[in-house]
Amino acid sequence: MTANLFDNLPQPLKEECFDTLVEAGHVTIERIVSHGHTSPASGWYDQSSHEWVVVLKGQGVLAFEDGETVTLGPGDYLNIPAHCRHRVAWTAPDQDTVWLAVHYD
Repeated sequence: MTANLFDNLPQPLKEECFDTLVEAGHVTIERIVSHGHTSPASGWYDQSSHEWVVVLKGQGVLAFEDGETVTLGPGDYLNIPAHCRHRVAWTAPDQDTVWLAVHYD
């Protein structure tokens, strides 16, 4: 069965949308859709697994607890080690930002 990552994008998008595409063993692949969203102000993501993330469409800025920020556009990817505290500081307010995230041990 085939599918397209750009099909069925939620509209309107009140909150960031997380869709699990595949789960197998110690790997989870998810599509994340943002539209001007940021991480909750209450804290940082502190995940027990590594995360490889790529922006497929749009733009986003990830901020890390150590003060580093990384801007990602279409095709840009980044590997985030487990327990590396980070948050989404900004996503494009005028378009959908579509991320593909692979969580693994």
